[in-house]
Amino acid sequence: MRDLWRRGLSLSVLIFCGSSVLLALVPLAFILFYVVTQGVTALNLDFFRHTPAPVGETGGGMANAIVGSLIVTALGALFAIPVGVLSGLYAAEYRGTRFASATRFAADTLNGVPSIVIGVFAYGVAVLPFKHFSALAGGFALGIMMIPLIMRTTEELLLLVPSSLREGALALGATRGRAVFTVVLPAALPGIVTGLRLGWTFAWRSLMAGELLHVAGGLGQLLTLGRELNDMALVIGVMAAIVALGLVFDRLAFGWLEAHVRERWGFDVDQKA
Repeated sequence: MRDLWRRGLSLSVLIFCGSSVLLALVPLAFILFYVVTQGVTALNLDFFRHTPAPVGETGGGMANAIVGSLIVTALGALFAIPVGVLSGLYAAEYRGTRFASATRFAADTLNGVPSIVIGVFAYGVAVLPFKHFSALAGGFALGIMMIPLIMRTTEELLLLVPSSLREGALALGATRGRAVFTVVLPAALPGIVTGLRLGWTFAWRSLMAGELLHVAGGLGQLLTLGRELNDMALVIGVMAAIVALGLVFDRLAFGWLEAHVRERWGFDVDQKA
């Protein structure tokens, strides 16, 4: 009787967990299905080659918005990845110091700041002094948003590396820096790659949602314009382009990085992360 009760409870929990997963995935599936089916008709070669047509005219594309969005996102990643990884490395290796605690507190605080506030800050720092918008200003804002996620992920993954690896490297005569960069960091690299992907995804979402219009335009600006003009064809087309470009960029950039990790260090990112 007791064994039957335990089996029934286990089955009930399993059904509840499966239902929760379906409840979370069904809305996402419907949204993706609607965007793909409605937006695929607006996607053609001219859509990616031409610039937007004037308001009220048909046709046109969004080549400049696509290129601008990719440039801004790439600049943000180039700024945030080195700073975030090295900051997480310092916080993990010197976690008992006051400066490491202050760095951790700053990252947690910055992680809770709304994206639009970061956009206003970047506008005051990188736009007003130069009196014009630029891709560097947008990349600066996205980099600030990505740093805390990358930093905290790097720190937590480095803390999970067994201390025996570090101690073994030191026992063989390696300096602390060499032990960290040749033993500890490669061991945590698969999880760090996942953290980089999360940081980039968050920045891409914020840019596409139009939360950084103070400093950057791109596809997010076109999406906001389509909502203001009540142009559903433009809105659905831009949403389809956002989904497609996000998936392509994710697979090209991080797919290459994962393949490099496997080839260089023999790790499987999907299994280790």
